[in-house]
Amino acid sequence: MQQRIEHIYINGEFAVPHGQEWFDLHNPSTEEIIGQVRLGDAQDAQRAIAAAKAAFPAWSRTSREERIAALQRMHRAVAAREEELMEAILTEYGAPSVRGRWMATYPAAVIAQAIDTLQSFAFEEHAGSARVILTPIGVAGLITPWNSNAGFICNKLATALAAGCTAVIKPSEMSAMQTQVIARALHEAGLPPGVFNIVNGRGEVVGEEIARHPDIAKISFTGSSAVGQHLVSAGAATMKRVTLELGGKSPTVVLDDADFAAIMPLALQAGFVNSGQACIAGTRILVPRLRLAEFEQVARQAVAQFKVGDPRDVETAIGPMVSARQWERVQHYIRIGIDEGAQVLAGGEGRPEGLQAGWFVKPTIFTNATNQMRIAREEIFGPVLTLIPYENDANAIAVANDTHYGLSALVLGSDPERCERVARQIDAGRVLVNTLANEPRAPFGGFKHSGLGREMGKWGMSAYLEPKTLLTAAGVSGH
Repeated sequence: MQQRIEHIYINGEFAVPHGQEWFDLHNPSTEEIIGQVRLGDAQDAQRAIAAAKAAFPAWSRTSREERIAALQRMHRAVAAREEELMEAILTEYGAPSVRGRWMATYPAAVIAQAIDTLQSFAFEEHAGSARVILTPIGVAGLITPWNSNAGFICNKLATALAAGCTAVIKPSEMSAMQTQVIARALHEAGLPPGVFNIVNGRGEVVGEEIARHPDIAKISFTGSSAVGQHLVSAGAATMKRVTLELGGKSPTVVLDDADFAAIMPLALQAGFVNSGQACIAGTRILVPRLRLAEFEQVARQAVAQFKVGDPRDVETAIGPMVSARQWERVQHYIRIGIDEGAQVLAGGEGRPEGLQAGWFVKPTIFTNATNQMRIAREEIFGPVLTLIPYENDANAIAVANDTHYGLSALVLGSDPERCERVARQIDAGRVLVNTLANEPRAPFGGFKHSGLGREMGKWGMSAYLEPKTLLTAAGVSGH
């Protein structure tokens, strides 16, 4: 049975949009159309912005305790829909079940983290004789991507609300089933009307209205670097504050003292995370030239263990690409790598054996590549990794940093002090050493074309606040 999602959410109510366009939703594992979502238009975005603007004065004056209570209701409502969300993620996105489970629990987890941040956040501090008061910035426009839509909605919204802002959310239209689950949960949480609004729609229509509207004070966007650059220039006319979490071409630096058999699972998981559809994916693996042949042999054996296919199968490590367009993009880059003269160590063009339908890609590793090849410079957003040989630690650091991006990096080696020395010299918003662990209290974001500003923890909250300096005449300040 196909699902028809007709409503958007404005001013505390599910509403039929003014927009008339219906957008097809697909199951990427089968390529079948499984539903449609009705898209909002510029007029719908304007209604949502007006509702958020009207709700802002009262919400911005709420106490810490009132906001915590509202966020706790949100947390309970979202957590209660974990199974429903899991089903939507598997059906319309095709994340492998282990990843899908993480994606289904993450939305509630980030609301809990926003509550923790809010409980200890200092909205006032002293600077000499002045008081500095952090003031909510206004209406926030929150634009989320298809590779973890529900999690990004909840992270951005919980942080904005914790800071005292109201919000208009433009989720990815390709993730409308996840959005629907989250919208119902948030409605149940009983927040004041207009505090949050959700408008399904195209980026060039609804996103553009958010980017240009004078009543939007701040934009938080996760997605491609090209769209991020456009949002900065579009928002400049109205002096919007902007937080961007964009693309990556993250290096995994394998030091020459590494035990290849021991680190190979980490190196490949870092590259194939979220079926390769991740901005943080470690898609450039830097390998000591003198041990390249040995690394290739271990990698070829290890990649053969990565099962591609039905996301509901617990053995599956890599699911389908989200759309036909994304599948074509990845195939195009595999052909580019071959044309550039890189050698295919594993994988290659076409679907994996035994899979006739679905947007599945063979997990692919190129070797004998240089850092100047397009497969080493451009974000592919699929399970395609590139091995790049290097001469020594200094050369490895230079190659790691020779990129437009700087979101994440991974250093693998046997000597912790040496690993840290290398890690400190890599230009990235996050550098992991011999681990793929995540620390949600730490700031997340990128250097260079990987973004502007940070999300998570007190750094993420600060992005929704403006510092106001208050100075009063001595002796007239009251008590």
